[in-house]
Amino acid sequence: MPRLFDVILGRTKPVQANLDALFGLVGAQITLQASESLVPSGNAGVCYKPVAGRSFADTAAETAKLLGLDAGPGGDPGGLSRPGAGDAPPVSVAQKDDQYGYHWAVLSVGDFQGLVNEVHLVNSTLQENGYGPQLLCSVFAFHPDPAAATGTGATAPLSLAYMVYLYKRGAFYPFVPAPGGGEHRDLESELRLQQVLAEDLKIEPDKERWMPLWGLPVR
Repeated sequence: MPRLFDVILGRTKPVQANLDALFGLVGAQITLQASESLVPSGNAGVCYKPVAGRSFADTAAETAKLLGLDAGPGGDPGGLSRPGAGDAPPVSVAQKDDQYGYHWAVLSVGDFQGLVNEVHLVNSTLQENGYGPQLLCSVFAFHPDPAAATGTGATAPLSLAYMVYLYKRGAFYPFVPAPGGGEHRDLESELRLQQVLAEDLKIEPDKERWMPLWGLPVR
């Protein structure tokens, strides 16, 4: 498993992080809806490696402090929120650790532009506070458009797709779990999304870095 994260983290060939590349997702969203009948779920996750030896509670509390978010009921730092200000939508953040020991800040924002802005803010804040070397990726979930007609296209509509931004590569790749459960991916659909989004996003050219991220806390 360490090799998996070596690949994703880009340790063998570091590239300068370009967080502004995240804003390309706003245009990519339109392309995905028009060509694949996919719309944002409203959820995204930022994944990073916590400081060694630090507990979940301490990591969550520090994240809450860094991001300026209010703790959840009873002061629980694992469930955070920020009320909307002006035209900005409200933000909620759930924090989780995955099976590999990585920490996730899972954001929920009703407006996709607002969601992209918040993910950019989380990455920037963590980077500015010394977490740049530990940032792994940001993941955006897309679901079928409920307003789109079904069964009329040449291919069956996807039930779930992710766009994964690799922090240390400054690039994206699509991750599409195959329907039916289990750890199987839809490689054909991933390659199709690569072509569909080629003009909107910088797609990671090295497909060895298109690692499957099973058990994602983002839906």
